[in-house]
Amino acid sequence: MILAGVFAVFIPALMLPGPDFIAVVRSSMTCGTVAGLWTTLGVSLCLGIYAALSLAGLSAILIEYQLLAWAVRILGGCYLIYLGLKLLFAQPIRLEMRDHGDKPKGNPLVFGFLVTSTNPKAIVLFTSVFATAVTESTPFWLMLLMVVLVIGSALVWYTLVTLFMSSAPIIRRFQHLQHWIERAAGVCFVAIGGRILSDARNPVAT
Repeated sequence: MILAGVFAVFIPALMLPGPDFIAVVRSSMTCGTVAGLWTTLGVSLCLGIYAALSLAGLSAILIEYQLLAWAVRILGGCYLIYLGLKLLFAQPIRLEMRDHGDKPKGNPLVFGFLVTSTNPKAIVLFTSVFATAVTESTPFWLMLLMVVLVIGSALVWYTLVTLFMSSAPIIRRFQHLQHWIERAAGVCFVAIGGRILSDARNPVAT
């Protein structure tokens, strides 16, 4: 069955730590539950868009026009490095428990969406798994269901991550380590961005 084969790959890939996971953890621990949930929504929506575009033929475009795939990787890698450096050089602030009504700095929804949209690994995943799993005979309702399941799976997983990372015991335990959490996230973003840039020359393949 198409769904079983596709999601047997997607679910483990979703749960592996990467830019999306780091973004959700960072928002949850430094800005609270609400910010973490907004970041989760941004990540999930972008993953759904990638899934839809892949099923609509994005994979064929990237394979045909390798220069475009290279540009996507370069831009994505540079953006993640920029985010990482920004976190590395951020001024220390005290990590505190936030009420659900508090408004965090910046827009966590946009933050989550941008991190995912500039993650070439998400493109490669959907290119290699989702787009190649369907044929011309695959019904539209099944492709639509796949997109819905992508969004739903991401929402469930990252909501659980948010609720855990923004819980009172976790916040109390790390209340004096906020700056180091920011730095750790920054190092991860820079490392992932560097890896993406180093892999930019490799062609996108089915």
